[in-house]
Amino acid sequence: MVSQAEKGVRFRALHERGEAFVIPNPWDVGSARMLGAQGFEALATTSAGFAYSLGRVDGQVTRDEKLAHCREICSAMDLPVSADLENCFADTPEGVAETVLLAAKSGLVGCSIEDYTIAPEPRIYEFELAVARVKGGVEAAKSLEFPFTVTARAENVLRGMFDIDEAIRRLKAYEMVGANVVYAPGLRTLGQVGAVVGAVDVPVNVLATKDLEVAGLSAAGVSRISLGSSLYLAAIGGFIRATEEIKQQGTFTELGKVVPSRDVAQMMKSRGEI
Repeated sequence: MVSQAEKGVRFRALHERGEAFVIPNPWDVGSARMLGAQGFEALATTSAGFAYSLGRVDGQVTRDEKLAHCREICSAMDLPVSADLENCFADTPEGVAETVLLAAKSGLVGCSIEDYTIAPEPRIYEFELAVARVKGGVEAAKSLEFPFTVTARAENVLRGMFDIDEAIRRLKAYEMVGANVVYAPGLRTLGQVGAVVGAVDVPVNVLATKDLEVAGLSAAGVSRISLGSSLYLAAIGGFIRATEEIKQQGTFTELGKVVPSRDVAQMMKSRGEI
């Protein structure tokens, strides 16, 4: 069994080796073990993928449910696990700090802090509050006895609110208060990615899209590439194609493309390796 401290050290080191690594996003223990069997070096939970697996939409999972989910994945894996904790289920710096400490107790070695909330209506937090919230999370992480990696997210590009310049302003401020990694989901071009990387001195996470590649992102200075809910959506896409064929055509061609059950069973034994 690999200790949480060892996982924390390994996770932090991945960001410092000078080339991008892909951190895929499982939505349950089974998908986590399959990713571990494929040789990925760390995992991150997906808020949307987990919500969908419960028959809900993103933003409808409680903090207790999310942390229980994280605990299950961390307990099942020897790999470092970070978590998409949305806005850390709190508007205040104190609330963010509390969530970070609870996240560490669940076995996680990192989490993200978004500057966006859906309650009482969708909005980006005002700049000073957004920075204070990240600072609260960072201070909580620093109180721990192992490296806990805080990723600060500027959500405005993804949400269609403000532009990349505002995202960069926020990411620079998050770096100044101690964020270990910064992340502006929704970047679409290497030019946008390069603008973010060039503006900060901490590792940058980028959300994968079909128009970007690992080699190009690594050359641009990106440290980490996450997949968000894409793997869940890819899996459910196969499900929908197969069921639509059965319902509309009465044939089973798509079922002929499935992975052999014995291969899945073998992958389920994996805890990943460090």
